[in-house]
Amino acid sequence: MYGINDLKNGVTIEIDGAPHVVLDYQHIKMGRGGAVLKAKLKNLLTGSSFETSFKSGEKIQPARLERRNAQFMYSDEEGYHFMDNQSYDQFTLFSEDLGTNVNYLKEGESVDVSYFKDSPINVQLPIKMEFEVILAEKGVKGDTATSASKPVTIETGQVLNVPLFINQGDKIRIDTRTGGYVERAR
Repeated sequence: MYGINDLKNGVTIEIDGAPHVVLDYQHIKMGRGGAVLKAKLKNLLTGSSFETSFKSGEKIQPARLERRNAQFMYSDEEGYHFMDNQSYDQFTLFSEDLGTNVNYLKEGESVDVSYFKDSPINVQLPIKMEFEVILAEKGVKGDTATSASKPVTIETGQVLNVPLFINQGDKIRIDTRTGGYVERAR
């Protein structure tokens, strides 16, 4: 059981039988009363966020999430299909479950999948991933009035801004948390 002092950003707890992750928290000390923790939580099953408060001394049930390695196989109109690397079971997640991760899924890519009560609920990608640039406009050398970047399209169809020296066919590394360019891959 967690106390309110154990709740930090990224901690997963179970409320009403559903896993929630703490997005933000704030300890508030009342004058003569006890401390209160206000927290912004995200339901990992539905994706909805809400704010709640916990009183001092209140115990919170930790969510038992299991992480397993899986391989992204393909996507179609039904969803995004994965295969568990241990049991070889196949399962499908929907774009609502994956959020912005859908922009960085490559066929054959290995990912970590979070399971809650033996059901897959979401995917964690590596922080940095390598992608090939499939479409890049020519950068004009004098065209740096605002910033020295240009939009490119990577192999998953995602469009992002990169420095002018990146060309079509180059491999680049992207931070999957922010969607930003990190470096040219070697």
